[in-house]
Amino acid sequence: MRATITLNNKPVTVDFSKPIDISIPVVSGDANPVAWYLNPPKIEPVVEGKWVAAVAQGAVVNFNNIYYNPHAHGTHTECVGHITEKVHSINQNLKTFMFTAEVITLVPEPHNEDFVFTKKLAQRALQGKNPEAVVIRTLPNTATKKSRKWSHTNWPYLLEETAVFFRESGIKHLLIDMPSVDREEDGGVLAAHNAFWNTAGKLRLDATITEMIFVPHTVPDGSYLLNLQIASFENDASPSKPVLYAFE
Repeated sequence: MRATITLNNKPVTVDFSKPIDISIPVVSGDANPVAWYLNPPKIEPVVEGKWVAAVAQGAVVNFNNIYYNPHAHGTHTECVGHITEKVHSINQNLKTFMFTAEVITLVPEPHNEDFVFTKKLAQRALQGKNPEAVVIRTLPNTATKKSRKWSHTNWPYLLEETAVFFRESGIKHLLIDMPSVDREEDGGVLAAHNAFWNTAGKLRLDATITEMIFVPHTVPDGSYLLNLQIASFENDASPSKPVLYAFE
């Protein structure tokens, strides 16, 4: 399916039969990525006495329970309710799902004992563009991100100035392949989250952060159409499936 749409008063063509899925699927057990010191997710049949809800074990249906935390177990999209006393719902605040997006690749720079993404790096990568969403691929970028155990790794993170830059650039949707835009252990400061959602001013209720994506090397930096799909959870965050489409 090919469609012509209008962006900034110009027609562009998108082939919807060629999606680029940048989510990490949730699988049961150790093959799944895990962060925040939790155990892996579990997907297992319901058991009632001797009855096991699996066709392979004699049931007429497969009927599984899923034990999963969106923040710890894979690609997820969160709203400001993640860090506010009032738990705003991602399902209530993300109401449209198609956005212009720019894929950028960033190499973290040393900063004290950490590695960080600075405002200068982000400015250079965006080159003055102002999309609705920015998709950050970080280097190194290996397939191990899809199953990595992130706890106690002190991953690279955004400086507060970088999150402010994205906010002031009008970016509503920030996607990254790290478990968080902030430092793993920062004493609860959450500087990048707070800066991006502007918790010191007017809350950006319609802005989202998506973490633990994976952007393959085969996807070049540049402009795309983003379809940001969530499940209908009344929660601060939801498992999500961001999908990119190249412009023709």
